[in-house]
Amino acid sequence: MRPSAPLPPEALYTACDPATLDFASTESLPELDAAQLHTRAVEAIHLGLDIHHEGYNLFVLGETGSGRHAITRQLLEAESQGGTPPADWCYVYNFADADCPDLIRLPCGRGARLQGDMQQFVAELIPAISAVFQSDEYRSRIEAMQEEEKQREEAGFQSLGHDAAELGVALLRTPHGFAFVPLKEDETTLSQEEFAQLPEERQHEFEARIKTLRERMHRLTNEFPRWRREAQNRIKQAGSDVLRVTVTHLIDDLKPRYADLPDVTAYLDAVLQDIIDSGEALRDTTRNEDDAEITTYSGTLSVQRYLVNLLVANPPDCARPVVHEDHPTLQNLVGRVEHIVHMGTLMSNFTLIRAGALHRANGGFLMLDAVKVLSQPYAWEGLKRCLQAGHIRIESLSDLLGLSSTVQIEPEPMPLDLKVVLIGERLVYYLLCQYDPEFPALFKINADMESEIDRNPANTAAYARLIATLARRDALRPLTAPAVARIVEHAARLANDAEHLTTHLQPLDDLMRQADHFAATAHAALIDRVHVEAALDAHRHRHERIRRRYQDEILRGQLLVDTAGSHAGQINGLAVVMLGDSSFAHPVRITATVRVGDGEVVDIEREVKLGGPIHSKGVLILSAFVASRFGLRMPLSLTASLVFEQSYGGVEGDSASLAELVALLSAIGDLPIAQALAVTGSVNQFGIVQAVGGINEKIEGFFDICAARGLTGEHGVLIPAANVCHLMLRSDVIDAVRAGRFRIWPVSDVDQALELLTGLPAGAPDEDGAMPDGSVNFRVAAGLAKLARLRREFGRPAARPGHK
Repeated sequence: MRPSAPLPPEALYTACDPATLDFASTESLPELDAAQLHTRAVEAIHLGLDIHHEGYNLFVLGETGSGRHAITRQLLEAESQGGTPPADWCYVYNFADADCPDLIRLPCGRGARLQGDMQQFVAELIPAISAVFQSDEYRSRIEAMQEEEKQREEAGFQSLGHDAAELGVALLRTPHGFAFVPLKEDETTLSQEEFAQLPEERQHEFEARIKTLRERMHRLTNEFPRWRREAQNRIKQAGSDVLRVTVTHLIDDLKPRYADLPDVTAYLDAVLQDIIDSGEALRDTTRNEDDAEITTYSGTLSVQRYLVNLLVANPPDCARPVVHEDHPTLQNLVGRVEHIVHMGTLMSNFTLIRAGALHRANGGFLMLDAVKVLSQPYAWEGLKRCLQAGHIRIESLSDLLGLSSTVQIEPEPMPLDLKVVLIGERLVYYLLCQYDPEFPALFKINADMESEIDRNPANTAAYARLIATLARRDALRPLTAPAVARIVEHAARLANDAEHLTTHLQPLDDLMRQADHFAATAHAALIDRVHVEAALDAHRHRHERIRRRYQDEILRGQLLVDTAGSHAGQINGLAVVMLGDSSFAHPVRITATVRVGDGEVVDIEREVKLGGPIHSKGVLILSAFVASRFGLRMPLSLTASLVFEQSYGGVEGDSASLAELVALLSAIGDLPIAQALAVTGSVNQFGIVQAVGGINEKIEGFFDICAARGLTGEHGVLIPAANVCHLMLRSDVIDAVRAGRFRIWPVSDVDQALELLTGLPAGAPDEDGAMPDGSVNFRVAAGLAKLARLRREFGRPAARPGHK
């Protein structure tokens, strides 16, 4: 097998040549729409917006900081300029049932006019009512009616008194009411003593007459309430008549403006009829028109009920609304009904209905963050109910929880016609598809934003335009071509791939802002490469405290890592530490020990529950490789243990399985491993080395330790050959490689790694399966044969004394 050659410096970093960008500064570049980087997702969004059927709402999948909200909003705002204009919506008083306000739909822009017209109507109605009921003509008419009623009652008493006088009985008014008293012949009343002196027959005669008169009096007084009701009805009718004359012309002035809207004209007719029916009952309420009580409905009449609650008003250009609800609670989505305290009681009415995001976005588009909706109690279920029902019913969270005893009004539901766009991580989308059976039927279109794009000349030129666009948006200084080239290189580093560019724009945006700061400090008119480098250096410096702590512990010998000499069963692995928006790697010692056993490889990390499932899988795979290569000719009679030394936290991932395999084979064959080298990579059951993540951080982490101890030219890192295309290393690492003080080897299989780490040929089996003498595989096979022989000897029964 041909040994692997170290990589040349040119393979460690794919630079962007500023000369290929064809501009001096971004000031001359046209802007680029970030959506052009996500053509697949944009096509999906347009498809979802163009299909006007139930359930074709959208879910935009993308990583945080990728510009997914800005791109989606830009596309929706462009779409909002066409299509059916949205409607204005108003709640008005329901004269038939005050607890169920009516909903009126108006063409775009006409809701505010109706609201203003009714405000003006109420403003004119209040003095008109006062003027009508305070006019001399009305007062004279009412006084005449009241006098007529008074005279009618008086006439009844006079008639009764006249008839009583003819019967010799007087009708007298007393402080305690009316009384009947017998009369003398001279028409004076009899005293009790005189009445007692009358013959008994005469007394009975008077008593009979008085009884008859009292019955007439009783019938007469029973008629008074009816007469008074009739009089009140006549007074009310008189008030209605004068109000009809006064108010009809106010309503007639409004009707022509809404002749094309039957619902509005019907509402105006209902207002007129209610005013006429109310009559003088409105008179007292107009006297307290500034009282807050007038704006509530608590059983009393009020002219304020003729106002209009404009729930949704759209702009004059009639563009469809694009609403982004950042706090999607249930009430912020479906609206709410507010309350005010009236005489110690919570009261509400149609003027206290408040719109939710679904109301405001009706006829247009509603953007929601998926995680925020799911994290709010009842918000997700409330949203689904509205989409499934096709209308918005205002729900109170307290009612859903059964915590409120207040009588609620029930506004008429609003018909719903909009596109809901959820934005979230891919994991959220797939979890909803898996666990919410209603989700796929409501969100039928998914738009998956790209995480990265190919790094080619066309995309690099487009990326430069995107950088110019971001700089202009943030009012930053223009960037020179070398500065743009450095940002493009950093974008490849963020993508962990020299052949791709990240679409995660937030870190690039932050980098440019910080570079602009350094340019301003240097009084430079343009952002140059040196300012970008200064921003990157400052970012590394801000996040290096823990990395420095690891490095110091290794250099002080607190964490044991050798970078010189050789040792059997011991190798330098590489571990990545993720910290927020930064990451770093450091070397870690991996050791292996062997002994006679049953062919088992013990993963100590798994045994103590510090190893994750992927790491455990990697150990089982390398165990299978050893068994398949060396267990065909003899049983494996060993027990081996693998461990990450001085590891006090969880271990996950299979990127150390190559190092663990080499350490295991080294321990079996007693093969010293060069400690000046570190290893990363995973293996399969055939010993093929596979790509791993964090390759740049791993190389730089080992390089920093070696550089701190002094580079000798023997230091280096073995990486999977498949990871070569991902290399975007720091300049100091590349300079060391160029000077021959540090090397990086790509390996394709475990045999190449063994040759580099041990200095011995790996050795391939001959036709009989025997390994060449002196090779790595020969020494491993010999070690296994020795363990097998020991096991046989231990298992052989001991000879009895006197027998051979």
